[in-house]
Amino acid sequence: MTADETPDPDRPRPIRQETPAQRADRNWVELLQELRVLQTGVQVLTGFLLILPFQAEFESLDTYQRTVYLTLLVTSVLATTLLTAPVSLHRALFQRHLKIPVVGTGDRLARAALAALGLTLTGTVLFVFDVVVGRVSGVVAGGAVLVVIVALWVLVPAWLRRRADPVT
Repeated sequence: MTADETPDPDRPRPIRQETPAQRADRNWVELLQELRVLQTGVQVLTGFLLILPFQAEFESLDTYQRTVYLTLLVTSVLATTLLTAPVSLHRALFQRHLKIPVVGTGDRLARAALAALGLTLTGTVLFVFDVVVGRVSGVVAGGAVLVVIVALWVLVPAWLRRRADPVT
């Protein structure tokens, strides 16, 4: 790459020359790739949470820990459901010429899935630390994870969005 080819963040980016249908197709493919990345991890976490009650030590959990566990199970299943919903939506509306609303709805479902996943990850760390080290450590560790998630998933993208030109 020459000096002339180095991207300049202050210079406007060229706008893609594509039709709305082509843009919807491209955005759908990108969304599916993102969902594939998330889906496996969320399914493994959900599976882990589903087997916990069948472990001998589960009986020793106090009421708070059981409540946290059940909340985690619900948020994890919700994240899994939200991650698979765009595919179900696409199947239900296949060949109905509704790709643009399907992509928009799929995007909103993926964002909701990320929120559910963020809560599940935060709560899982809180739960594990609470069981292994203690309540205060659980709250501190869960809070730290929440701060990192908000920083990386919300604040950094917002900061980059403010610096960038509008994306089409």
